[in-house]
Amino acid sequence: MSKIRVTQVKSQIGRLKNQKLTLKALGLRKINQTVEHEATPSIVGMVNTVKHLISVEEVK
Repeated sequence: MSKIRVTQVKSQIGRLKNQKLTLKALGLRKINQTVEHEATPSIVGMVNTVKHLISVEEVK
């Protein structure tokens, strides 16, 4: 399984509740915070939900 590095680049203030909860589930609390996850289908779905608030890169 490949890994992805997810970084929050925009604030969650004023966003929908499901987007805020998705960021929390990914482990993101602050702007410029970075976390790594396995690229499972559930994680990829969460990334797609908040793709306008984060940046994603693949880890080798």
